[in-house]
Amino acid sequence: MSGESLHIALAAGGTGGHLFSAVALADALLARHHAVSVLTDSRGARFSAGIQMRSVPATRLNGGLLGKVIGAFRLAAGVAASAWHLKRDKCRLLVGFGGYPSVPPVLAAKLLGIPVVLVEQNAVLGRANNHLARWARMIATAFPKVEKIGATPHRFTGIPVRPAVVAARATPYAASSGEATFDLLVFGGSQGAHVFAEVVPQACALLPGNLRRRLRITQQARPDDEFAVRSAYAELGIRAHVATFFDDLPDHMSRSHLVIARAGASTIAEVLTIGRPAVLVPYPHAMDDHQTANASAVDQAGAAWLMPQPAFTPEAVAQRLETLLTLPACAAEKADKAMQLGRPDAAEALADLAESVLTSTVPALRASLRSVAP
Repeated sequence: MSGESLHIALAAGGTGGHLFSAVALADALLARHHAVSVLTDSRGARFSAGIQMRSVPATRLNGGLLGKVIGAFRLAAGVAASAWHLKRDKCRLLVGFGGYPSVPPVLAAKLLGIPVVLVEQNAVLGRANNHLARWARMIATAFPKVEKIGATPHRFTGIPVRPAVVAARATPYAASSGEATFDLLVFGGSQGAHVFAEVVPQACALLPGNLRRRLRITQQARPDDEFAVRSAYAELGIRAHVATFFDDLPDHMSRSHLVIARAGASTIAEVLTIGRPAVLVPYPHAMDDHQTANASAVDQAGAAWLMPQPAFTPEAVAQRLETLLTLPACAAEKADKAMQLGRPDAAEALADLAESVLTSTVPALRASLRSVAP
């Protein structure tokens, strides 16, 4: 950039779903020669990505009266800490990724007169963003349609994903037919999902022997479930790699013929970007049931199968697996649709949106931003 370098702050919680997206946007903004910092909670502050990480207090205002009082003091401390960082860094824009850790930075930005862009990762506007939307110049959305967004200006950008996910998109989907191996990837977030540990091995046991022999399963399991899941597959003669965590999940996803997973926003963004068919099982206790909204949007677009947890039975999963093992074109069709819906350029689209807000609020810098090299 041959003009003034602007400081853009990002506010994100310390979970992978928020933090990976924030870091992807940060990389896009740094490539455009902006200065970037990330305001996050104590979990995210430990994350090292070559980006300035600022830890600010954050908490939910729940519990009894005492909990709410303590939460209010912690919120005030978070606003004060955020304001100090934003003023020190001479921040010109704040991008908030939703969730309660984004509340103190957004409130601080409002007090300082700093424009705010919010990112809504789900198909229904989250509670934090719902309260903060009145102060946002724009909301960037992960889905073309978002419930409860109302009249707040918004633009569909998709959700930024990790570079490893974008790279995995280059691996084309190759349908498994005949006697070829069928790779099944099962994961349920950083802590796994107990329901997957129970249901998927039982479903595999219901398959005919010739179909079971084709399966090769990579499954994330909770520590309490890991041994039982591994033993179940061994008894069935199924090749399986079971672990509590995979740090190379995009690679596993690119090799899969089917993904079974929860329906968190980051999971869906990665599945669509890489372009793989998926059975999405929403976590039934998610806030405002947003995972069902996410999965429903993708299901209606023809890119995945929504299977609510009560319907996620061994019999139903076995039937789905048998269909896909014997009719590979069915899975290939879903993979193609997922690929069409994926937004590998989401980080660039969100960076464009951030710069458009900057130029509308700081007219004198328009010429400077136009000079950014492509």
